[in-house]
Amino acid sequence: MATKKTTRSSSGLVEKAAKAKINSSLSNEEKIKLLEDMIRVRRFEERSLRSYQQGKIGGFLHLYIGQESVATGSLSVLGENDHFITAYRDHAHALLCGMGMNECMAEMYGKATGCSRGKGGSMHFFAPDKNYWGGHGIVAGQTPLGLGLAYALKYQEIDGCAICYLGDGAVNQGVFHESLNIAALWDIPVIFIIENNGYSMGTSEARSSKFEDSLAKRAEGYDMKWESVEAHHVYVVREVTDRWVRYAKENSKPVLLEMKTYRYRGHSVADANSEKYRTKEEIQRYQETMDPINVFRKTLTDEGIIDDEKVKEIEKNAKEEANAAAKFADESDFPTVESITEDVYWEADNPDERKSEGRLFFHS
Repeated sequence: MATKKTTRSSSGLVEKAAKAKINSSLSNEEKIKLLEDMIRVRRFEERSLRSYQQGKIGGFLHLYIGQESVATGSLSVLGENDHFITAYRDHAHALLCGMGMNECMAEMYGKATGCSRGKGGSMHFFAPDKNYWGGHGIVAGQTPLGLGLAYALKYQEIDGCAICYLGDGAVNQGVFHESLNIAALWDIPVIFIIENNGYSMGTSEARSSKFEDSLAKRAEGYDMKWESVEAHHVYVVREVTDRWVRYAKENSKPVLLEMKTYRYRGHSVADANSEKYRTKEEIQRYQETMDPINVFRKTLTDEGIIDDEKVKEIEKNAKEEANAAAKFADESDFPTVESITEDVYWEADNPDERKSEGRLFFHS
């Protein structure tokens, strides 16, 4: 039978998570680094918003502000053979795996110094060298790819797993269910994490999805293990993710996790109705009581690990780094016209190893 479990991020749960080995073994420096990571993500996002409003960034911009504990906590427990992939709200995942602010900001500016050479933009950050297989713009389009990453690990007998992040709006896409079916049928070590911020593209989950108390409960239809948790505290996210990562590796089985979180901004910056399908009071209540940065800062303060001066230092450094990244992006060059056919087909970039025949590009 599939696990039927919904957990709440109460003080008791946080206390239990703090005592788990994955968290109790952290040094003071490592705990501070977790807070620093979340702050860096938020200041980068805020600087990105400013650049967008200045007309420096085109297209869409999906901000992660309010959800920082999910990516920070879950990615911090992965090993060297673990891989991950996500949707288009992908900036945090990029920074947390070790990508630099410069290459990420330049990508959003459409500059050649960007991580995708200015051809992907905000929704398509990639760093295969860091086991990060990107942000993807098609809703749920990354779910079969995440499945494929985990299948490759199993096929090559590598001791690892893959995490595939998706939003709550993606759970109603057919390809997601096809991925769950194959994962369960073939015993693939993939962990699907639903980052449930409650509103998909602007419609509440209550109006868009049929469920009882958890979207993750749908895993029961595929005889998969699942768990749903309020993910506002990074300790809780780390404990839950670590436990299921170990399960996926040891048993070569898939898992469906639901991380209940919240986003302050709209679905994208272009979402002009973000304060019409929810109230300002609701947003303010989350900011005041469940903001992941404030929650974890209080924890570290209570543990006697950090003080206001240290937080000010972290904030200052993060803002300076984000501003420097914007300057770097602004001063970088756009891709050349000639590069339009590069990074499209592997064989075009590696002609000596090409095996196919025929034309790869057609010009008018």
